[in-house]
Amino acid sequence: MTLTKPRAGRTGTHRGFRRPGAGRATAVLVLVALGALIPLLGPSPALHGTGEADAPGTGGIALLRTVLFAALSIPVGELFVRRLARSVPGAPDTLPHGWSTAANIAGFVAALGLASVVATGNLVPGSLADIDVGGLYDSRDGKLALLEVNGFLAAALCAASGRPGTQVWPLAAIVVAEALRAHPTTEYSPMIGSGLTVIHLTCASLWVGGLVYVLRTLTVWQNAEAGAALLGRYARVAAGLLAAITATGVCSSLRRMPSETILEQLTDTAYGRVLLAKVILMVGVAAFALWARIRLARAVDPLSASSPARAEVYLLALVVAVSGLLTALPVPIRW
Repeated sequence: MTLTKPRAGRTGTHRGFRRPGAGRATAVLVLVALGALIPLLGPSPALHGTGEADAPGTGGIALLRTVLFAALSIPVGELFVRRLARSVPGAPDTLPHGWSTAANIAGFVAALGLASVVATGNLVPGSLADIDVGGLYDSRDGKLALLEVNGFLAAALCAASGRPGTQVWPLAAIVVAEALRAHPTTEYSPMIGSGLTVIHLTCASLWVGGLVYVLRTLTVWQNAEAGAALLGRYARVAAGLLAAITATGVCSSLRRMPSETILEQLTDTAYGRVLLAKVILMVGVAAFALWARIRLARAVDPLSASSPARAEVYLLALVVAVSGLLTALPVPIRW
């Protein structure tokens, strides 16, 4: 009897834990490849017909920023969900192996690549001789680029240590550095813009990375009650995160595209076109999030909510890629 019960549970109440088939694995690979192609192929069609110049290396810079954003989300999400998991009654002690160290190393490489661009005067370096490392200390952008490089390196060392929770501090420094970089001092009220970006980037990282780790945790726990409780707790927080992301995103867009010109710029500028694509993807993400929440509350098996949640993750991966492209395109209005 002790052998038959676990098997029955795995084929009955734990159907959500079945290994994905070949079709699902193929879909994941296609979406990952598409996400990588968006930054590389995105600038040309986005700039077509706008009269805006394509800066050298826009595709590569967009890809590096995509990697940087994804690398930031993974450790932030793991720290967040591990804290949630400790508050779930009867939760198993086992948690998925962390991806934080690998993610931080990937972020370090991406930040190093972006720093090399800054070190050559925001141009793609043709050789190592073109990179003026010492010049990074002479400019605001250079210092912020170095802060991100050192932040990811410190976060990787913290993640690999016996106290991975300490990586929260270098990760916070990376968020602040990225927010300051996105809003130069020549911009109107740059500190307001930086504050909005800090909130937007933090909430996005918690949402994306948190959802990835929640789904990984469900497959490890093999416990319907604890898994449903964790997913429910995450869903309640995610609703607030979505509201904050939407509010800060709208405010940031209106600062760069005033309300009387936003409809025109959404179609006539590269920045507006990519922003519109991001909005459409976010509508799809929100729809899957709502579907998962409804299943969690009403379905006989609450863990069936993991299916739309997985689809939500795939769309969020595309959103991250589009966000990386968005940061590399010319801003339509500079104050």
